[in-house]
Amino acid sequence: MRIPPRPPDPSDVWRSADDATQLRMLRVGSSDQGRYLAWDEVRHRQSPEGLTVEQWWTGMRLARDQVARQIPSEPARWRPFTYSLVDPVLEKLHLMDQQAAGRLSAPAPILDPSTRDRYAINGLIEEAIASSQIEGAVATRAAAREMIRQGRKPRDESEQMILNNFAAIRYIAEVRSADLSDEIVLTLHRMLTEGTLEESFAGRFQLPSDERVVVTDVRDGTVVHIPPPAAEIPERMEAMYRFANGVEGGFVHPLVRAIGLHYWLAHDHPFFDGNGRTARALFYWAALRAGYWLTEFVSISRVIVRAPVRYGRAFVYSETDRNDLTYFLIHQLEVLEEAFAGVWGYVEEKQREILAAERLLRSLPSVNHRQRALIGHALRKRGFRYTFQSHATSHGVTRQTARSDLLALAKLGLLDATRQGRRVEFIAPDDLNERLQQR
Repeated sequence: MRIPPRPPDPSDVWRSADDATQLRMLRVGSSDQGRYLAWDEVRHRQSPEGLTVEQWWTGMRLARDQVARQIPSEPARWRPFTYSLVDPVLEKLHLMDQQAAGRLSAPAPILDPSTRDRYAINGLIEEAIASSQIEGAVATRAAAREMIRQGRKPRDESEQMILNNFAAIRYIAEVRSADLSDEIVLTLHRMLTEGTLEESFAGRFQLPSDERVVVTDVRDGTVVHIPPPAAEIPERMEAMYRFANGVEGGFVHPLVRAIGLHYWLAHDHPFFDGNGRTARALFYWAALRAGYWLTEFVSISRVIVRAPVRYGRAFVYSETDRNDLTYFLIHQLEVLEEAFAGVWGYVEEKQREILAAERLLRSLPSVNHRQRALIGHALRKRGFRYTFQSHATSHGVTRQTARSDLLALAKLGLLDATRQGRRVEFIAPDDLNERLQQR
């Protein structure tokens, strides 16, 4: 990724301008046509009449400083994190309040206790896969989903990373009500890096004696961020926990807090490796803790992995513009918006599959909702193999319940049972549609 130039110093530009120019600068708003532009974008645009592009930027920066809020818990000697509640942020926060915390906007299958677990687990799997892919995992989505659902051991480091992510995100859901602390963050990091990082680095912060890790572009090795010294990590983590737990400072919108926590840990980069995965997991912790329960069903990483440069650029824009988190905040709210659109589309697709299966299963009243969902999947995935473990994982039920479901479908002739060693597998037959029509 190309590293953008740092913005000009507003103080220098202001002091060098005459009174009339300073007055023009004071009339400049914080955005341009509703867009919160970075210096890298402003410098290529036509400035307003009577102002140089540097003066235009200074006017924007002064307007932003007037409305900027400082994230609490920062010691005075550190450069604070700030953000501005400009119109694009307020608009998207309102939309997320409706979608991520409300019940009216949620599709019926997510509200239904009998089916919600299936969609939550799908979201967990998608996030585990995509968050690992951002960090370089190369396993295919199909292979990774099969590994998690079947409960098999990972074949390589990429699959191990994905399995670690899946376990860590489930852990996050378990500790959502607890205050953030070293115990939670170090446990989370240890889970995320198990089998993929040297044991001596897993589950511990970097020490002053370690070679300090910097953030580089994975494609060309360009250094994009140098984090604070390792000696500051313990104090910075304690400050981050105070912010995360909301123990001081004024009101911070919960999603601003969650996204700010994501940025903070990635910025401080306290671990030898796994910082990005840990930061994204902490976003989920903060969102779930604040009651944004529908974030459990979405994958922000699936959106990010499709446009990783946008993710990196939003981080760099914030870092190079005096830790103004507004760039990162806007980007992550756009990611959330896209993630919700994706999961709503996924639910609609699955509902169409289930309705199609139900039309064919009307003559079989004994078939339950889990079995209908499996048949809907099997109609689309001929030859797919199901096991007791994969069915139990997909629907959040016990192995015994999964066993009963699959054996009943095999007895009805809707799945073909075969044995692979000690494991029984159930195969979606090529003529499943015909078999349903014959029932």
